[in-house]
Amino acid sequence: MTAHTELPEMRERLLDVDGKKIFVAETGEGAPVLLLHGGGPGASGVSNYSRNIAELAKEYRVIVPDLPGYGRSSKGVDGADPFGHLADSIRGVLDQLGLEKAHFVGNSYGGACALRLALDTPERVDRMVLMGPGGIGTTRALPTPGLNSLLNYYGGDGPSRLKLEKFIRNYLVFNAAQVPDSVIDARYEASIDPEVVAAPPLRRPKDLRTVWKMDFTRDKRLSRLPVPTLVLWGAADQVNRPSGGRMLADRMPNCDLYEVANTGHWVQWERAELFNQLCADFLAGRR
Repeated sequence: MTAHTELPEMRERLLDVDGKKIFVAETGEGAPVLLLHGGGPGASGVSNYSRNIAELAKEYRVIVPDLPGYGRSSKGVDGADPFGHLADSIRGVLDQLGLEKAHFVGNSYGGACALRLALDTPERVDRMVLMGPGGIGTTRALPTPGLNSLLNYYGGDGPSRLKLEKFIRNYLVFNAAQVPDSVIDARYEASIDPEVVAAPPLRRPKDLRTVWKMDFTRDKRLSRLPVPTLVLWGAADQVNRPSGGRMLADRMPNCDLYEVANTGHWVQWERAELFNQLCADFLAGRR
């Protein structure tokens, strides 16, 4: 499989999930796969997976939501249990689409969403691919510089294009030269939506109970989770530590781990061709 940056024609809709709107775009036919994006400023589902959708849609029904707080979905996330709120919302998407079960692919914040959904309702998840997921060993060490940059974006003197460029070029990717200015411009414009600025979807937890709840390695259910899982982690990830991959592989009974050399936090974008092949094969059971 190759990496395609040209998006296919996608069907778009706004779903009503517990009184909130969740934007969903989809394309392709076959087993359903939900692609859940990361939590960086200005992120959205389709932009996050722009290099993957066309290839995966050759074999799968690819469903790409904007997570709550992002893109065209309703703003606001429950700060007392962010991952639980995301998981409940995406489970609602399954219900609205009439899907009993689906594959899940989650990057960073979206990976945390997928993992929480699987822990709460494993019967709704067929197979799962996680790329540098959030919430792995986060209470066992201080936040990385990349994560601090992400969490501080809306703090201090507020959001700025310079702040966002530093986060993307210094922490999100391994090779900053690969990121065109147009990507930064588009994400910056999305990040300063007044509704987002008023209620940033990703912020530093203030309650210690929330912090502990957001560390999956302290969840005893992890060792009993039956869902076949592939963890992809950039070896040079500066947002979520690559050691998190080994934590998951050591705790989960059905987990494969692939560490990607010379790659940062954005595996599906930086190493799209590799990601597309690994993801398609794993979800199909071609191991």
